[in-house]
Amino acid sequence: MLFKPEVKEDAKTTRRRVARGIGRRMVSLTITLLILGGLGYLGWNAYQQKPTGRGGPGARPDLPVPVLAAMPRIQDVPVYLDAVGSVRALNTVTVRSQVDGKLIKVNFVEGQDVKQGDVLAEIDPVIYQAQYDQAVAKKAQDEALLANQKLDLARYQQLAASNAGSKQQADTQRAMVAQQEALVQADQAAIDNAKAMLGYTKIIAPLTGRAGLRQVDQGNIIRSTDATGLVILTQLQPIAVQFSLPQQQIVRVNAAAAKGPLSVDVFGNDGVTVIDTGTLKGIDNQVDPTTGTLKLKAEFPNAKFQLWPGQFVNVRLKVETLEKAIVVPTSAVQRGPIGTFSYVIGPDNVATAKPVVVTQQNENDAVIASGLSTSDRVVTTGFANLSDGAKVLIGTDDRAPTADLAPRKRSRSPDAKAGQAKDGQAQQGKDGQVRDGQGGEHRSRRERGEGDQKGQTGPAPAEPAGGAAKSQP
Repeated sequence: MLFKPEVKEDAKTTRRRVARGIGRRMVSLTITLLILGGLGYLGWNAYQQKPTGRGGPGARPDLPVPVLAAMPRIQDVPVYLDAVGSVRALNTVTVRSQVDGKLIKVNFVEGQDVKQGDVLAEIDPVIYQAQYDQAVAKKAQDEALLANQKLDLARYQQLAASNAGSKQQADTQRAMVAQQEALVQADQAAIDNAKAMLGYTKIIAPLTGRAGLRQVDQGNIIRSTDATGLVILTQLQPIAVQFSLPQQQIVRVNAAAAKGPLSVDVFGNDGVTVIDTGTLKGIDNQVDPTTGTLKLKAEFPNAKFQLWPGQFVNVRLKVETLEKAIVVPTSAVQRGPIGTFSYVIGPDNVATAKPVVVTQQNENDAVIASGLSTSDRVVTTGFANLSDGAKVLIGTDDRAPTADLAPRKRSRSPDAKAGQAKDGQAQQGKDGQVRDGQGGEHRSRRERGEGDQKGQTGPAPAEPAGGAAKSQP
């Protein structure tokens, strides 16, 4: 039987081994901490010494800040009030028939421009022509009776004058003549009425405008009580635009309107191009209590039919003109904790912040009421690194940036391109073939592949020593 001998160690040997293990671990931990501390120290120094831009921790305070500047200019600036309006036809008429009958002819085309007095449609006039003829005949009959009664009146008057007849008979005959004359006048009124009804069989355009969609087709019975009518005529030249302004502008608009006609502009779909200019024609006599706005109406010639009824447009109303005002680019006006200011460049190219008062401004220009003069130069670009009292370097913006139509192809570094060019020249000098970088290698591979396909059994021919290396993406 085999017995495994027991391994016994004394307490002294065990403590020695434990002490050696702890010592090794402490040494390893100490070395690791020293390495990490050294790397942290180097990184901190590199971060502190790295320049972070002008005005940053690593920037040089003596370098000037590059900026762009502009000079204030004097010009007359118009003052506009902007609003949103809706285009409305100056006049809209629903053309209806005034008599009932069969529609026998339609003389217009949908969307056609018609003039006042044009015959738009015709109704069968047979019935109305007969009524007119009947009225004319009735008048002729009554006129014949009137002529006979006048002759009788003359005889009775002669008899009464010679006492051969009674005066009562003469007076009675005189009354019958007057009655017949009134009947003839009634016949003439009936003729005029029948003539008017006959004229209504031709539907006339009441104004100059554009015809809409036809509501009744030829051959149908048209009636004067039809609500839709025959067609709707809309006057497009001139045309009206109705818009609203806040009630706070009432006094300003009334004061400007008292001086003369006010000009109104309408913008196109881009919101920039003025497509038509008109004149303010009317101001409503009360403020809408639900919206707190005042309605105004302007009239435009609409020569090119760019305005259409029902269209929403942007409108601006010119209320006054600021004469000889100081104007600067809007980018020159900055806003701080206590108001607006601008950086003014002094004779020694030192920028100083000056408070300014802005009367009005838009996307491009700002009108300065006080704080600047025409001899000042104001900073327009470069505010990120600019501060009060900083020295500036005034640049020019004559190089306009050009936008790329599509992302450009990636290119290698200049060093790689130079190396590629040198390799290409070396290849051309050794084998007489022009191979530039990757293209030369592709051709070499293609030649080797063709040689293998033709039955070459030996190893591929070696490339020249100056061959170009494969380009890296």
